[in-house]
Amino acid sequence: MQDRPIPNVPLISSAGTATSLAAYRDKYIVLAPFLSLCQDECPLVTGAFIALQRDVKAAGLGAKVVFMEITVDPGRDTPARLAAYKKQFGADWPMLTGTPTNLDALWKYLGVSVQIVPEEQPAKIDWLTGKALTYDVNHTDGYFLIDPSGHERFSDSNPPNLHGHLDQKLTNLLNDGGLHNLDHQANPNWTLTDALHSISWLVGQSISGGAST
Repeated sequence: MQDRPIPNVPLISSAGTATSLAAYRDKYIVLAPFLSLCQDECPLVTGAFIALQRDVKAAGLGAKVVFMEITVDPGRDTPARLAAYKKQFGADWPMLTGTPTNLDALWKYLGVSVQIVPEEQPAKIDWLTGKALTYDVNHTDGYFLIDPSGHERFSDSNPPNLHGHLDQKLTNLLNDGGLHNLDHQANPNWTLTDALHSISWLVGQSISGGAST
């Protein structure tokens, strides 16, 4: 397990307001890197977070645990796009962006690699604009757990295994590789049960499973 302070880089909320991880200093944070135009793992993470948040709230911890996704694609993930993603796909938690410099610093510290790559052909269509995508962003998968003092306590850099269960709207974002990962995720990976165990350890309270995507 880890115990190191997370740098407090300036971030921007989906409402366009200035924020930072320090704004959630009294909360337990479950954080994942993502991009709204992802075609493979990110929709799976969003789906996993929806299910995990449901269990956390059922355990009476909704006011203490904050799920959060921060973009690796600041060039396209504007506050307006993030707000639209939240509304379209049911992501009821902070979705944050920032300047490329600030996000690079955060991801470098956390060990998240980020690389812009050519879009696969035939190109997927942007769910918001209806236009063909021109590039993709490869990045490290997984999630991080941060305690109320702002220290990273746990991380898992593997993709989620949802065993084929995902909301249809999120499923529609997936390319062929993403559809394969939904049903046949490669090892190593983490399940909803794995994540609940980790969150339970972080908050010091057992959280029962049972939620599904």
